Amino acid sequence: MTNSIINTENLNEARKLIEKANKEDKRVIITGKSIDFNRIILENKRVNMLILSHENKKDKLKQRDSGLNHILCKLAKQNNIILAFDINELKKHQDKKTNALILARMLQNIKLIKKARNKFKLLNYNDKHQAFSFLLTLGLPTNMAKIVVETD
Repeated sequence: MTNSIINTENLNEARKLIEKANKEDKRVIITGKSIDFNRIILENKRVNMLILSHENKKDKLKQRDSGLNHILCKLAKQNNIILAFDINELKKHQDKKTNALILARMLQNIKLIKKARNKFKLLNYNDKHQAFSFLLTLGLPTNMAKIVVETD
């Protein structure tokens, strides 16, 4: 089964592309945007994976805008949607402050994913041992980290 990766800001366009991919019997992978966009995408049962974006967001005073919350985690669990992080987000930036913000958002999302027991995947890593160590450092339990690294 081939993948159809959708990266658009427009919800109507995303819906059309999801329908088209399902007619062609492709796995639907969507790059996440804002919380509102992610919610509408997670309500669609035809989506297979949501890649969470952790950059270009505006944090609130007491909470990071990571594109995920406990309600979205429940929706993803109900609709059997895999939540994913892309390591290339960290590799792209040379700025330590930007990387620190991205890591903080990833850490917050790991806590939510762990609590809701969502399916999770790590994308674009080179070494399985380093990916496993990275996930443990972010706070993912050992058994979940093993599943994430071994299923790739």
